[in-house]
Amino acid sequence: MAVGTAARERPRSADLYRRGRGVFPAGVTRSTIELDPEPIYMASGAGAYVFDVDGNRFLDLNNNFTTLLHGHGYPPVVEAVSDLLRRGSCFSNPTQYEIALAELLIDRIPAVERVRFVNTGTEAVMFAIKAARAYTGRPAIIRFAGCYHGSYDWAETGQNGVTKSGGAGASIGLPAYAGAPVQSADDVVVLEFNDVEGLERGLSHHADNLAAILIDPMPSRAGLLRPIPPFVERLTTLARRYGILVIADEVLNLRQGYQGASARYGIQPDLLTAGKIIGGGFPVGAIGGRSDVMAVFGGDGRAPRVPQGGTFSANPVSMAAGLVAMQAMTPAEFDRLERMGDALCQQLRDCATRLDRPFSVAGAASLFRIHPKPVVPTTYSESRMNAGEEECMRDLTRFFRERGILLPYGAAACLSTAMTDRDIDQVASVFEQFLETHDDRRWEARS
Repeated sequence: MAVGTAARERPRSADLYRRGRGVFPAGVTRSTIELDPEPIYMASGAGAYVFDVDGNRFLDLNNNFTTLLHGHGYPPVVEAVSDLLRRGSCFSNPTQYEIALAELLIDRIPAVERVRFVNTGTEAVMFAIKAARAYTGRPAIIRFAGCYHGSYDWAETGQNGVTKSGGAGASIGLPAYAGAPVQSADDVVVLEFNDVEGLERGLSHHADNLAAILIDPMPSRAGLLRPIPPFVERLTTLARRYGILVIADEVLNLRQGYQGASARYGIQPDLLTAGKIIGGGFPVGAIGGRSDVMAVFGGDGRAPRVPQGGTFSANPVSMAAGLVAMQAMTPAEFDRLERMGDALCQQLRDCATRLDRPFSVAGAASLFRIHPKPVVPTTYSESRMNAGEEECMRDLTRFFRERGILLPYGAAACLSTAMTDRDIDQVASVFEQFLETHDDRRWEARS
């Protein structure tokens, strides 16, 4: 079986893309699909590897955007779902599986006392914001520039940065799409991640109108930024002072440990959103948090202040698959993944240092991201790439792909429990080959 090859050697993918352009806008149904110059169509996956329709094999560092903790075709999940499908895939009534998965999350995550299940991370963040508004009686939120929180208008305002200063340390968030309601920007205060002084100014100026601070503990889209302790401390203190809820978006970063990412960095959220890994490879989202805040969704015969349904919410397939996948993630298994991640990041850094190339590596646990910069960014502004750096990362992604490794462009890469030390060494080896064979002066000329 062939190892990943150049796009011109994938005739079946090329033909499928031709057909896709006849039925889909842009030829695909997700804007996150890499078109370089066309998508690679997959046929199957097994463990740490995926296989395209042309018979090429790739080590998968994407894992459906960090979703697959155990890689592809994880046997316990396959068995659980296969058994369930014979008995029914969805019902209008609840099932035992949703209770078991909720109990697992409550048992593990300190901030979670009650849970509601939805279908996606976008829904989870949307309902968390609605819950914060209903609980506080205030409409506005704080979010941080460059961070991705799904496709709810208020959650995505500012994810592409800001336009001009809004005064008092805040900025006006760029809309995520043409025609977005300008009113959404009126109730979204966009600040800089890890900017302690900006956080204090923005909070104090807008406190009376703020329902929540929406924070990703280590934002991937913004650069996989690690939160600095003074920033976390002030965020917690000021939120409590002004009665503002903290929403931790852990849809991606829950995979950082047995208790998630907030506990890791000392963030004390009132609400927490989850997704991806808790579905075992199937669509899922969850909102969890303090009992009194979660009571806005109803209880004890009271009408909910925030109605939340969803035809496929808490569907038994996602619940059963997620339960099996999460049960397998013991503290020891999380520790093993973290040791592998630490080892890989160190190997990548050592390569860049030894060859004197301007690359740095951000990340934690099973997540990492290579930056074409000599110093790891700590803010979104620092992480943004100029034209030369973007070309560099495109070249890096292509180089990996042509050598049988799928490395995400402009997002976090991740490990799975199906990977071995040999896989880690292969990633480091390909990175070293790239540094040895590519001249960074060509990229610098495009800066």
